Amino acid sequence: MFDALVSVAAGLVLGLSLAAPPGPMNAVIAEEAVTRGWRAGFSAGLGAMTADACFFVLALVGVVAFIEDAPTVKTLMVGVGGVLMLYYAYGAYRDAGSFSDADPAEGRGFRKAFVLALTNPYQVTWWLTAGVGLLNPGEISAFGLQLSAANGALTIAGFFAGILVWVAGFPASLRAAGERVDAFGTVVAYASAAVLALFGLTFLKTAAGL
Repeated sequence: MFDALVSVAAGLVLGLSLAAPPGPMNAVIAEEAVTRGWRAGFSAGLGAMTADACFFVLALVGVVAFIEDAPTVKTLMVGVGGVLMLYYAYGAYRDAGSFSDADPAEGRGFRKAFVLALTNPYQVTWWLTAGVGLLNPGEISAFGLQLSAANGALTIAGFFAGILVWVAGFPASLRAAGERVDAFGTVVAYASAAVLALFGLTFLKTAAGL
């Protein structure tokens, strides 16, 4: 029972290690949350999580490792990702200060985050480093214990639960702060645009080999 709990906890930590750090995905979630409401931010987070589920399957069959070892494919991904980030940065800048609680059922944020995550080479790098533990849970050491491979499914479940906790809690915290200070939402939207633009330019520079 204790080993099972440790496996779930290790998965949660891995999930948060991917979802929580600042970057383009959280910029998209933040922009959607402050301009269109919690559901829009959560939907964007689900899009990113769905992309991670795809990466998990691709890692299992070896495609992620292939991409890392294929410079042309990786460069193309970086270039496309850079263009998309600049496009989304423009949208975030344009929509900053334009707040709405409109129903996000059309899946705008979901599609945006999903496509962006699939072209994000940082996701591939994560799956080749920390993410390999999900492919072989027996190699994970957590809290001074060596996890049992038999609890691998629990580690995977904990991983996606960790991501879900973040994509639900992060936009909720932004909305709570924004409702107390009207200017907060505008600041977050502009900051999201700046982060996306910075990453977009960085990706394009990397793709160009500069």
